[in-house]
Formats: sequence, structure tokens, C-alpha cells
Amino acid sequence: MKKSPPKAEGFGAPMGVDPHHVCVHIPRGRSEPVRIIEKFGIRAGTDGLPEQIVRVELDRAKWTAIADQVKRVFNERLKEKGLDASRWVIGENKLDRLLGKELCILAWAIEKASEDLIPVALKNWAGLKPEERWWLFTMTAAATGEQDDAEIGWRKSLRYALTENPVKDAYGLLPRQRRPRQQELIPKPLPLFDR
Repeated sequence: MKKSPPKAEGFGAPMGVDPHHVCVHIPRGRSEPVRIIEKFGIRAGTDGLPEQIVRVELDRAKWTAIADQVKRVFNERLKEKGLDASRWVIGENKLDRLLGKELCILAWAIEKASEDLIPVALKNWAGLKPEERWWLFTMTAAATGEQDDAEIGWRKSLRYALTENPVKDAYGLLPRQRRPRQQELIPKPLPLFDR
């Protein structure tokens, strides 16, 4: 008998008695920041864990720049596990804690970066394996994982690693290099003979 997938809500957050998960709070007002919050659920209070930690705040323009790509990547992963796809809504969006960790890595990388570097960060982030993202989260969160730690240590390093690491496009060019025009891609015919 085929095992049915566990019940989940949002982007794979387990349903049940107060699970450990991540919440993305998208405010109604477009000028307010999007907050990514780790909620420890039933584990809160054990071994000194707080109820929740605000991991990062992103201004709305930066959130808008990553939201669709992140949704696509996460929905592909949910589909692999037999879970329903989700979408971002105004208000509270629950995520599986591992997906939340992965989102934090991207958000930390772009929080203080120039908006024109966000596509590079997205490509580099998408190129990482989930396990690599989880490791980066663990290392970063241990020292600089709270909202006010943006320009310190691992957080700063993530920004440089994901936004300044060169990513080549289909033409083998870096993002700021000129792409060839279509007619330049077609080789010119060689003369049959010299006159």
C-alpha cells in the first residue's frame, strides 16, 4: 500500500500540534518590509530556545524580485514529495523549516545588496543543493542569524558569495557583458575565391 504524504499547509509546513516552521509575513502595505520569522513551536522554551526569531526583514522591492523564482523552486520540491503547490499571500505564509532555512540564505544575501545584483544571487542560490543551503544557514544563524546582524561575519560573506560570484548565461557571458545580437551569431559566409 502506498504511503500518503503527511498533511501540510502553505509551503510544506507540517500540520499538527505547534510545529517548528518558518513564517513569511507579507504585509498589506507595499511600503512595509516582508519579515521572515523562525517559529520554534512546541520546542520553544526548551534548552533556552525562544518562541521565535525574526531572521530578516526585506524591503518590498527586493521581496518582489525573488518571490516568483523562490515559489517555483519550492513548489517543484513540494511536488517531488507529493505535497500540494502553494503561493504567496498577504499575511502569514507558513513554510517547512528546511525550506525556510533556504529562503533565509537568499534573503540574507540580498538584504543589503544592490537590486541589480539580485538576478545573480538568484542564479547562485538556485545552483546550490538543498544540503548546501542548510549548512550555510546553520553556520550563519549560529553567529549572525538575527534581524540586526546584516553587516557582520557570515551574513556579509553570504552577500559577497551569492551576489559577486560570477554566473555565466547561455552565451557564456557574465551578467554585465554585452550579449551578441542575433545576426552576430550567424557566421558570415566565406568567399569562394579571391578576385
